[in-house]
Amino acid sequence: MGSTKRYVKYMVSLRCKMTVKEELEKAGLKYAVSPHGAIEFLGETTPTQFEELDEVLLALGLELLDENDSMLIDRIINTVIEVVHDSDELPNLSFDDIIDRSLGSGSESILKIFSDVKGISIMQFIILQKVDRVKELLLYDNLSLSEISKKLRYKNEHYLIAQFKKHTGLSPTYFKKLRNERMSVLQEV
Repeated sequence: MGSTKRYVKYMVSLRCKMTVKEELEKAGLKYAVSPHGAIEFLGETTPTQFEELDEVLLALGLELLDENDSMLIDRIINTVIEVVHDSDELPNLSFDDIIDRSLGSGSESILKIFSDVKGISIMQFIILQKVDRVKELLLYDNLSLSEISKKLRYKNEHYLIAQFKKHTGLSPTYFKKLRNERMSVLQEV
């Protein structure tokens, strides 16, 4: 079977993640956890092992997603990351259109599952990815906030600033200033 990736519904707190890791270790399963929370089962894992793990997790209020739903969650995550981080400029499409193209019809139920898995809605995930991209552009490109706003298709510069501040606690200008201060300290050393 090789390696298989699965997501766990409702595994959104540190306590839940620790509990799942304990159960994986009790079951003697070899695994790795992806940056986005998928459990990658390494080596051979039998259908019986998946069923037993799912029963244990259900008793704990968690649920192991099947392979198809896990692949759809991965496709959503990868699509958002590709569009936000790998595009020079965001396309002139709504993210709903992008997700629909990526998943096909019947995507409403998978978006609910996405929320159950990640603990945030797809729109919140997109916003967090955009804020991360703003950080990257502030740190590594010499773009103005207005240029970044256009590049990432924010309504305007003020909306970008408000969203950035809400999710980081810092203004974009202060964020960039901190980076510059750190760089000057490193150069002095």
